[in-house]
Amino acid sequence: MEKTKLIATVNITPRLEEQIYQFISTGIDVIRLNMSYLNHEECKKVIETINKVNSELNTNVAIMLDLEGPCPRTGEFANGMAYFNTGDKIRIYMNKIKGNMTGFSVNFPELIKSLSFHSRLKLSKGNVELEVIEKGLDYVLCEVIKGGEVYDHSKIYLSESKVNRKYLTKGDVDDIVFAHKMNVDFLAISAIDSAEDILEVNDLLIELENSNISLLAKIENKRTVDDLENIVKVSDGIILDRGDLGIDIPVEKVPNVQKKVIDLCYKYNKLSIITAEFSSFLLKKAVPNRAEVSDLSNLVSDAIDAIMLTSETTISLNPISTVETIKRIIKTSEESIDYKEFFQKSLQKDKKTIAGTISSSVILAVNELDCKTIIISTNRGRTAKMISGFKPSCPIIAVTNNKSVAKSLQLCFGVFPVLIDNYNFDNITEKVKDKVKEEIPINQGDKVIVTGGYPFKELKYTNFMKIEEI
Repeated sequence: MEKTKLIATVNITPRLEEQIYQFISTGIDVIRLNMSYLNHEECKKVIETINKVNSELNTNVAIMLDLEGPCPRTGEFANGMAYFNTGDKIRIYMNKIKGNMTGFSVNFPELIKSLSFHSRLKLSKGNVELEVIEKGLDYVLCEVIKGGEVYDHSKIYLSESKVNRKYLTKGDVDDIVFAHKMNVDFLAISAIDSAEDILEVNDLLIELENSNISLLAKIENKRTVDDLENIVKVSDGIILDRGDLGIDIPVEKVPNVQKKVIDLCYKYNKLSIITAEFSSFLLKKAVPNRAEVSDLSNLVSDAIDAIMLTSETTISLNPISTVETIKRIIKTSEESIDYKEFFQKSLQKDKKTIAGTISSSVILAVNELDCKTIIISTNRGRTAKMISGFKPSCPIIAVTNNKSVAKSLQLCFGVFPVLIDNYNFDNITEKVKDKVKEEIPINQGDKVIVTGGYPFKELKYTNFMKIEEI
């Protein structure tokens, strides 16, 4: 099995069940639903299909909902689009209108209040740029610095301006309540400005008494880069959206941000997820170009937790073939991970908890005894996540009787969750061997570490670690 996980984005299609079946069979770990484009009825259909296929294939593929967030967007245009000519004057209105080549409305009236003289706005993935030259009571007048086509609901990028708003919109609150009811596993938090926005979402989950959903903060603008460490601390993981970030900040700065994200996620033991960059698959090409392969290989060599595919699995001509190609690149690239370097770095990690001490002991034993597999008995997944964060050289089999815990581990580097209802300290290895023999064969002579927490009758809870030779 590959240690680096894959997230596939899915839209409603006429062959939805067939596509979900193929994605899960191909080895996708998490399926992402983008709430900017799907309604609750459509999401429910996808989620029910995933649950059905999981049941048929005996898999634990998890579900991620990506919130739209308070994302400034254009309104609708009279013909679905307008062309802005360089040098023209364009008005942005607070009131809702049908846009044309002379002006358009926005979904956030607060946006206009936040703009100042000479503020820059980017539209259409950064291909169109406007500059504010005048402010009225209910509009701003802009000059088109770089012209081009703008479509309905085009995202507005504001690297220099911050919109004063409460993070959670009514739509996002409804989406989070929906995610709670549908037992979704991950929420991707979009359009944030700071760690405070993540805490606002967390407060709502506390009100809903939901402790199962993991929060993944998206880094996609300059403001999130400025507050990066605080965002990492309060989140369960980070999604670095390199496409959007490269529009909001100078593109040459994105690699440095990427390195900082990976380092901070390792330091604080949080999930590190990076968006893929495979435009060649969208241009009717059968294989990625060399630069795209090198980019993915470098990400894998850094032992990030997961790669997120967006347009590669929604508008690609053959998304299944795309996934298969990417998985082959991942498998080969994992051979270049320097596990010795991660072992040395792990010695510097904070281990002032029971889980931390157990985890560091496991990593030490893996390296000194060349153990082939780690088997973890886990009720909440904490020790499995901790050991995954140390980036061991061997696979981690996380055994649990809780399906929500199994799915929560789907994004952790090197972790293979296994659902087993009845097991104990004595028979866990034999039970696991039968379950994972195709993905992680355990052979005679292999050394295996068994660890975790286990409830015994005499004691409330016991932590253990033992080394077996098969």
